[in-house]
Amino acid sequence: MQPQQVFSAYQPMISAAEDAQRERYCSRCGAPCISEVVAGGVRASCTACPAVHYKNPQPAIAVLIVDKGRFVLGKRISKSLGHGQWCMPCGYVEFHEDYLSAAVREVKEETTLDIRVQSIISVVTNYLSPNIHSLVTVLLADVIGGELQAADGMEEVAWFPYTGDFPEMAFEADTHIIRRYFETDLAGAPVDPNFASA
Repeated sequence: MQPQQVFSAYQPMISAAEDAQRERYCSRCGAPCISEVVAGGVRASCTACPAVHYKNPQPAIAVLIVDKGRFVLGKRISKSLGHGQWCMPCGYVEFHEDYLSAAVREVKEETTLDIRVQSIISVVTNYLSPNIHSLVTVLLADVIGGELQAADGMEEVAWFPYTGDFPEMAFEADTHIIRRYFETDLAGAPVDPNFASA
């Protein structure tokens, strides 16, 4: 099975120049911004201070938790994406934390499970909506404690046996990643053991 690492949930209809025009005021000083070419792209630049506003993808993690041929999915409670659909435990990396700690935290928040991250099994770009572009580090983990219970952001959580069939999934990337893991015995790249569990 070939790897796939770029997923598009929509066809972009806005140019970088139009996107830069959306930044009307500087978040640093409040002065008006203008669109101009900076560092090879059209950016929103402040007219009063040296701030240039770059729009970057949001760093996130997704965690494939496995045990004896089965894996964990959660049914999302979301006002933005995938309400009522299933996905791997996932979330954004906070500014103050490393991606491994973010994974441990997000899994605990959403499923109440304590995990140990085993490896990095993929990195994917998701174009989810015009306002949400994410760069997701996908991790493989096993359970070291806790009981599976729906918590923050999840309506329901469950173990699923791998059969190749899935419930209604929120993200195309998750389906591909789970299939690829189970069909190729993907081991992934090792992670720093000092940050792999709580």
